Amino acid sequence: MKVLKQLALAASTVALFAGVAQADGLQGKVVGFSQIGSESGWRAAETSVTKLQAEERGIDLKFADAQQKQENQIKAIRGFIAQGVDAILVAPVVATGWDAVLQEAKDANIPVILLDRGVDASEDLYLTSVASDQVKEGRVAGEWLVNTVGDKDCKIVELQGTVGSTPAINRKQGFEEAIAGKANLTIARSQTGDFTRSKGKEVMEGFIKAENGGKDICAVYAHNDDMAVGAIQAIKDAGLKPGTDILVVSIDAVPDIFAAMVAGEANATVELTPNMAGPAFDALDAYLNGGTVPEKFIITESKLYTPADNPQGEYDTRKGLGY
Repeated sequence: MKVLKQLALAASTVALFAGVAQADGLQGKVVGFSQIGSESGWRAAETSVTKLQAEERGIDLKFADAQQKQENQIKAIRGFIAQGVDAILVAPVVATGWDAVLQEAKDANIPVILLDRGVDASEDLYLTSVASDQVKEGRVAGEWLVNTVGDKDCKIVELQGTVGSTPAINRKQGFEEAIAGKANLTIARSQTGDFTRSKGKEVMEGFIKAENGGKDICAVYAHNDDMAVGAIQAIKDAGLKPGTDILVVSIDAVPDIFAAMVAGEANATVELTPNMAGPAFDALDAYLNGGTVPEKFIITESKLYTPADNPQGEYDTRKGLGY
């Protein structure tokens, strides 16, 4: 947990990789990794860190990019099972539809660990889940907006993540919990931007047209930073000032959102550490070599960053982490 806390803070490149296991507990093990895709800077960083963690531990990592399609993930997992891998990591693209393939892995005695997203399946079908508290992420973002706006009337537009994904569901829930009972804060429009920059820009353009050229919008809440960056461009194209005319709050803490803060175009982000693999491999090592069954849910830290938190320094650090 000490290592995890260092990672979540992401204070430096050294901190990110400090404490990587030097023991050969997983040396030579074969692990399959079914990744959602590369829809965002954060996702690319997670892939990079997972590969590095595997290399440091002597793991033979079999990587499969699902290109944001569940059918590709299921096919990859079945391929890993057929290969007889020692374990499987999966970042599930959506929450439902996993029972059959997870049961197949269980029948083959291959432990499965979920990374950064959950599934709607029996908990006995996977070893553990390493993720942030996604409801808390949304709540932290919402609380920041409540405190920033005060008593001012504020019409909010929301860029949701992929429909049916646990981050989209949970980050929406947490945000709504935070603004509940605040009559001056209302979510006027909410639509999926599919966690991508291009779609975030497209949807924000529609919001702006629908809301008096954007003049009636007080704030945009994006379920990830990439959609927020797309929204920032749409706001600028409309002749408005992001960060001033329209507040921008999002989740992930990728480099480009800190660059936007430096430019005065973004106001807040909630960190999601890209190192889910470190805690996952620690849990797998304990399980395979000591028979220790890990906690079912390993939760990473969620930290709020604003322009007061040295955004230039955060940008430089995160660029060095492979985002």
